Amino acid sequence: MESRKHRSASPTFPKWRKVVYGGMQPGFDDNHTDESFLEDMIMNCNVVKRDFVKVMVDAVSISQYLCIVALVVLVWTYTLRSIFSERSLVLLDIVLLGAGFFVVLLTAEMLSFDLLLNYVVKISFFITGLYVLSPIYHTLTRSISSDSIWALTASLVILHLFLHNYSGSAAPGALEHSTFTSNISLNASIVASLLIASRLPSRLHVFAIVLFSLQVFLFAPFVSYCIKKYSFRCIYVSPWG
Repeated sequence: MESRKHRSASPTFPKWRKVVYGGMQPGFDDNHTDESFLEDMIMNCNVVKRDFVKVMVDAVSISQYLCIVALVVLVWTYTLRSIFSERSLVLLDIVLLGAGFFVVLLTAEMLSFDLLLNYVVKISFFITGLYVLSPIYHTLTRSISSDSIWALTASLVILHLFLHNYSGSAAPGALEHSTFTSNISLNASIVASLLIASRLPSRLHVFAIVLFSLQVFLFAPFVSYCIKKYSFRCIYVSPWG
């Protein structure tokens, strides 16, 4: 009898519960925790494991394109300072266009006369239209101050770099793979090129610098895609990135 009375008289402590908004629990301090406090905690549940080789490949691709854009800005600067003449720019355009055209034909799956003729006609129309529009580009920003042009050009180049598609997994210009950000990036680079061209002294300067910029921003990604499709390793030794 005495043992039963002793058991009934012994106090029963409530079990501590892990609650957020429950106030102080009777028999426990406000900051009390026990062994079950961290038993449901999952550490690094959202950590994504990266492949080191893929990370290095992506880093090389981004570095190559940053270097290409830096070279384009350097050509713009030398042209604005009259260090590059009209003939030098036209010769540079011819070399880049010939090299890119040769690479595209070399990496084509089926080389034929129709394919060659198709490329020649498209390039001819593109260059002719650009030459015809050069007088308009020459006087495009005549009423705008130079400081505004430099600031807007720098902003557009930065926007192009932020929104550019560095993966190169799809052919540039393909509608089924086109994204909103990639279109904005391409348009920003073209507008920046036109702003720079509008500050040049002659129409031939305008034609040459716009053709050079479009070859880098529009034609070079397509050449890079053809090289990568032909051989993935060749892309890291090619100047097109």
